[in-house]
Amino acid sequence: MSVNKETVAKISKLARINMDDAALERMVPELNNILDWVEQLGEVDVSEVEPMAAVIADKLTLREDVIDADPMTGGGKRDDVLANAPAAEHGFFGVPKVIE
Repeated sequence: MSVNKETVAKISKLARINMDDAALERMVPELNNILDWVEQLGEVDVSEVEPMAAVIADKLTLREDVIDADPMTGGGKRDDVLANAPAAEHGFFGVPKVIE
């Protein structure tokens, strides 16, 4: 597959990029080189390669979900936090009902 000056002009118009004739002429070989490279990628045998989402094996490390009972470093401040709330209901922030 190859592109010509008219194709590059159409692409630039669709992309809303204003290009003069000299820029269009410079883009023709560049786009052709890119398309040739993409065609080369299509020739690579990947039948033995498993699909993957990332090239680096990454696994999610989880930590235990615990509340620190020390009032200086962790939990145990629910009543103090809710004291600042305009409305507290059943140990949670109370918010107005929004239904349209």
